Amino acid sequence: MTNQSITANATQESYEVYAIKYASVDRVRHSNFLDPIDGDGDALMPLDFFVWLVRGHGQLLLVDTGFSQVSALARNRRFLQDPLEALKRLGIAVDDVRNVAITHLHYDHAGNVNLFPNAKVWLQEREIAYATGKCMCDAKQNHFFALDDIAVVLKRLYQGEVCLVDGMHAFAPGIELHRVGGHTDGLQIVRVMTEKGWVVLASDAAHYYENLEKRNPFPAIYSKPDMMKGYELIRQLADGDDNIIPGHDPAVCTKFPALAEHPGAPIYRIA
Repeated sequence: MTNQSITANATQESYEVYAIKYASVDRVRHSNFLDPIDGDGDALMPLDFFVWLVRGHGQLLLVDTGFSQVSALARNRRFLQDPLEALKRLGIAVDDVRNVAITHLHYDHAGNVNLFPNAKVWLQEREIAYATGKCMCDAKQNHFFALDDIAVVLKRLYQGEVCLVDGMHAFAPGIELHRVGGHTDGLQIVRVMTEKGWVVLASDAAHYYENLEKRNPFPAIYSKPDMMKGYELIRQLADGDDNIIPGHDPAVCTKFPALAEHPGAPIYRIA
């Protein structure tokens, strides 16, 4: 289905979208690109960690669940705030969250999934196959997963609490899930209708704006051809590059306003 046909069939209802920054880690430029880059490869280029919230019109969708302070210590990440506490600042209790879209099962995107007992988990079928298949015999790929998280998702799958989708799925009028792959085999992005038009929460389909702009992926990658196709799909689905939200870029925190009512808490209004 083309972007035009999806847009034509979509409701004009618009949703609020928030980016919640919960952790960060220092990196240098050359470590954030698969292919050679220009400029100083040893220049500091930090990587931030986010979860995202979509709400409005009776819908509440948490996109990814982040990781805990314990995981931050284990992986040497700076833990800035508990994602659950950030949700409370937005007036949302854990029990209020009935739907969680996990973009992929890496530790920094699915780490707190056990803390949302009332939520249905929306996941691409290819992602759970990837995270439990032969690719996990490769230490370069399984390094990014936490076995405890996978065990929780599998248990919830058996309990009927995981909704597996294949490709594009209309979660609600004006909210869509799209598989792009690339970073992992079942990576999905979330497309949301907002007052700014269609916004795409790209997650790790584009770690940084620069990955997308230069078509030079982050080096943690399952399929480079799928990543390249994903770049095209992201741009097709978003109403302009300003409506593309990368998964780890600190620029999100300067491009979009922090919530004034929660000073010191890094929560940003995307739309």
